[in-house]
Amino acid sequence: MRKKLTLLTAGFATAALALTGCGGSTAISTAPAGSGDTETDSSLFEVASDVTLEGSPTFDKMKEADKVVVGVKEDQPGLGFLDAGTGERSGFDIEIARWVAASLGFSADKIDYKAIPSANRESAIVNGDVDYYVGTYSITDKRKDQVGFAGPYFVTGQGLLVEADNSDIKSEDDLAGKTVCSATGSTPIQNIKDNFPDTKTTEFDTYSQCVDALKDGQVDAVTTDQAILIGYAAQDPDALKVVGEPFSTEKYGVGIAKDDTALREFINTMFTDGGETWTKIYDATLGESGTKVDQPEVEAY
Repeated sequence: MRKKLTLLTAGFATAALALTGCGGSTAISTAPAGSGDTETDSSLFEVASDVTLEGSPTFDKMKEADKVVVGVKEDQPGLGFLDAGTGERSGFDIEIARWVAASLGFSADKIDYKAIPSANRESAIVNGDVDYYVGTYSITDKRKDQVGFAGPYFVTGQGLLVEADNSDIKSEDDLAGKTVCSATGSTPIQNIKDNFPDTKTTEFDTYSQCVDALKDGQVDAVTTDQAILIGYAAQDPDALKVVGEPFSTEKYGVGIAKDDTALREFINTMFTDGGETWTKIYDATLGESGTKVDQPEVEAY
């Protein structure tokens, strides 16, 4: 159930996170990049030991390989971002992925990340290319036909990003005759196609390509979850702005193999019992923007 979500378009400070192990302990922590401090103010979570999970083929695979393969996004500031200069990954989704791994007994150095475009998420999970996926992955009934979901761990809504000097588009009501861009295979682009027949669409593999197309004047707006768009606007506030209010509800889940009930229930229990940890992760990432959010309740099925 959605409790509360307030998204502010100003003052977004994306925290680039540096993972460190403190004094040989199993605590995993984060610190803002550029702070010059590799230690941390507080530990976000610890790596569990002696974990057993009967009936989960995914967990058995991870244990045998002695590593976790996680599908992620790497072009979404504040959520899932890869700094090309430093090689550091940061964001709310990245920390959720690390929390899941730690709860299963895997430290940060046992995680392999794979950047998977939106259109390829289901196939990556079904084919076993990733053990689980954490990357603004909205839970839908259609996707449940192919994969399973734990969560939701975050709730947001579809929004619009336009050029800063655009006065024509103030909300989704102004999209007729306009060209809107989003990622191939995403729920936002499908929403536009289904419910805004007078709107033209352009698709790319990643949202960052849509943002580039917006800046180049090839499209009139970019649409995806408002939490993602705020990150892009914060990176270039002189060129970009978020307009209107969210016009959908998107519930982010951890994508897993469809029939791995044991793993789904394990992660759901982690979310349900880990409210304090969830808040710490949020405050260290998206919370840096000044947004105020309550953890959503798990929707077990």
